[in-house]
Amino acid sequence: MSRHDPGTRRATISDVAREAGVSPSTASVVFSGKTPVSDATRRRVLDAAAALGYTGPDPRAASLRRGRSGIVGVVFEEHLGQAFLDPVKTLMMDGLADAVGPLGAGLLLLRDHEPAGSDAAQAAGPSLTTAPLDAAVLIGCSGMLRESLETVKARGIPVVVIEGDAGGDVPRIDLDNREAQRQLASHLRALGHRRAAVVTLPVRVDWERGWIGDDTAITVDVTRDRLAGALDVFPDAPAYAAAGSFIDEGLAAGREIFADPDRRPTAVIAQSDLLAAGVVRAAEEAGLRVPEDVSVTGFDGIVVDGLAPYELTTAVQPAADKGRAAGAAVAAMMEGRPAASIRFTCTFREGNTTGPAPGSAAR
Repeated sequence: MSRHDPGTRRATISDVAREAGVSPSTASVVFSGKTPVSDATRRRVLDAAAALGYTGPDPRAASLRRGRSGIVGVVFEEHLGQAFLDPVKTLMMDGLADAVGPLGAGLLLLRDHEPAGSDAAQAAGPSLTTAPLDAAVLIGCSGMLRESLETVKARGIPVVVIEGDAGGDVPRIDLDNREAQRQLASHLRALGHRRAAVVTLPVRVDWERGWIGDDTAITVDVTRDRLAGALDVFPDAPAYAAAGSFIDEGLAAGREIFADPDRRPTAVIAQSDLLAAGVVRAAEEAGLRVPEDVSVTGFDGIVVDGLAPYELTTAVQPAADKGRAAGAAVAAMMEGRPAASIRFTCTFREGNTTGPAPGSAAR
């Protein structure tokens, strides 16, 4: 019979130690796993804990002792449901979770701004201004995310940015976006293509799909850098900005690009593999063969379901490594160590969606 009445208060590690006939420190290490103990001692302590209804140390108490909440906030520009339709963001989150796990920290996903009006009533819960965060990771840094950055800085919380420029005092994890896109465009140029069009990611928050004009303000760093890489090779290429990195958005963009037979490009440079898959579908709708009539390039190096028999010519980015690097930067700052910015390099991968331009000498 247990000497502890579970109805009076929550059992403590001291209660478990007394019940098992061991010291509190021995009982504690059974649960922490930091020091080896004999199997017999472990079994005695666990049996005592089960009898007392003790399930382990209170994580809130551990957090207080460490002076940490155990929460790393991850801030997205878009609606969270849309963010996880993008395999690149899913891979980044996997890498980030792997990196912060050893810290005893979990991830809290947040929007870049707090809802207003009726949405606010439905979204009552932690926000960037109220959540007890140890650190924050911003995915991108444009539009309202810059306001999020100021909020985090005002709270004195360590912050890391993935794929965005938050200034020299904030560690940045990004890609060689311009160079990777230039490499893809140069591949098309070498195949004899002279008429190319670009399908970009959104140019700013809440962008509705459409053509990019000379006066279009591009506030998303990734979009601007990849577009610059394409224009380095095809300076006169028209650009159509999608509303997001989705196959349906690529399909809509491709329909616009292929609508006029007299102005059809022989190559389309898409800023993501999902957009590229949509462009391929639009080409098929228009009666065009890929790559015989039109070549298409993507960006990311993900697996796109349903694209067979096509394999995209693309730039493969290390998305999970980016997440792990952001987590390592978070860990460094939480321990008072400097965290460096890191730029990853993409790898060119040739598929079967690119070929010589129609009628070119390269054919």
